[in-house]
Amino acid sequence: MTADQLKVRTKLYSLAIIDLVEKLPITTASKIVAYQIAKSGTSVGANYRAVCRARSDKEFIAKMEIVLEEADETLFWLEIIIDKSWINKTITEPIWKEGNELTAIFVSSLKTVKAKLL
Repeated sequence: MTADQLKVRTKLYSLAIIDLVEKLPITTASKIVAYQIAKSGTSVGANYRAVCRARSDKEFIAKMEIVLEEADETLFWLEIIIDKSWINKTITEPIWKEGNELTAIFVSSLKTVKAKLL
């Protein structure tokens, strides 16, 4: 997968997270979760764009670790939404799957670049 393809994929992931947030019930707790997942979920794509501008392997690693942290946080908030049954699983499952796939890609990329530095 090219960097441009991953840019598109992370942007689509951000849009899916926004759509999910708009489907959440309006309660005190869900508003907090909605805010958190909107922030972390859209940060995945935004920060991945910064990764693509990295000027060195060390800068790539530092920026990619931020992307990975945001992706993992998004999965946490998705777990909360799923466990609370706030949204039908037909909506959450594809987003969960994509979040896991993106996380795996980020982990793999980090391992590859870190191995180069050894």
